[in-house]
Amino acid sequence: MKYFQLVWSALFRRKTRTIFTLISIIAAFLLFGLLNAVRVAFTSGSDSLAGNERLVVASRFSIMTGLPESLKARIANIPGVEGVGHENWFGGVYQDPKNFVFSFAVDGEYLATNPDILLTPGQRQKFAQTQDGALVGEALAARYHWKVGQQIPLQSTIFPRKNGDKTWPFTIVGIYKVSKDAPNGADQMFFLHWKYFDEANMYSSHEVGWYVVRLKSPKDADKVAQAIDALSANSDHETKTQTANAFNASFAKQIGNIGLIVEAIMAAVFFTLILLTGNTMAQAVRERIPELAVLKTIGFSNRSVLALVLAEAILLLLIGGVIGMAIASVLAPALAKGSGGMIQLPPLGASSWIEGVVLMIVIGIVVGVLPALRGMRLKIVDALAGR
Repeated sequence: MKYFQLVWSALFRRKTRTIFTLISIIAAFLLFGLLNAVRVAFTSGSDSLAGNERLVVASRFSIMTGLPESLKARIANIPGVEGVGHENWFGGVYQDPKNFVFSFAVDGEYLATNPDILLTPGQRQKFAQTQDGALVGEALAARYHWKVGQQIPLQSTIFPRKNGDKTWPFTIVGIYKVSKDAPNGADQMFFLHWKYFDEANMYSSHEVGWYVVRLKSPKDADKVAQAIDALSANSDHETKTQTANAFNASFAKQIGNIGLIVEAIMAAVFFTLILLTGNTMAQAVRERIPELAVLKTIGFSNRSVLALVLAEAILLLLIGGVIGMAIASVLAPALAKGSGGMIQLPPLGASSWIEGVVLMIVIGIVVGVLPALRGMRLKIVDALAGR
């Protein structure tokens, strides 16, 4: 630390160049923080079943492959199962293709298996009695100014009606609230009757997308999951039972390998960053050749000069990187909150910070090692003579 002032002065010798380089580093690590949050949001989900009250039963082959409706009663008879509901992806848009609505066709039992959805007895009854009824989250209703009793046309991106029309009419019968521990986006959902959906769509097959199972005790999760999967073993509709978090992650992966996409983007960003900061450090050392020679003249060893230049590069990366990730840690929750849950980014955790700091140090060493070696190998006579 006794040479910190010397390193700091050398770093800001050319203030304009250093500030522009810092802006680039801040932008790179801001992007790293946000993309890392995206990766975590899409790929997180524990495969461990222990301690989970809700399980999701989907096709082993693909979540787009349906399961027979008759499987519901067999699952319900398994010891340890408290309730079974099912849902199908509907995929609706409202008025304009950019107004995407997270819509699902569900049965009545599904609502009882999801503790995040808070409904009054009157809302449940109205939904059960209205064939084209729909339940919408309060944030979704606020976004489009929907009211109870209003008729809403949704266009399905996948399922046309039997008359060939892709527009489905629905009547809002309830606007539900969510529990305080509900995940982001839980109040952005649109639920419609599975029976109405199954009978009216052109591809009616009496199949369900997946089952949601609520357990009597989380301790029975592993045992119940094995029993459920055993029901369809060696059949044409084998199942895979997993936690709700793991299922949501696998559902998101249908878009693509999010982790690989994020890593590819970050590799390109950091490669560019290495070139930029490497050029900055090379110029800084080239301009200070006489100064480094003077340091050697007054007693600084080759290793000391090497350490000073490396410390300068690492400090540059640490300053910009920490600022960038600090902005990302504030921006990620703000984006989630400001979007009403449509953008779901978890806060930056300790693992992201550790990974980021390690990257800052590694990149600092990479961009500083060549200029540092040049300074270490510097001959005093040649440097002072300008050779």
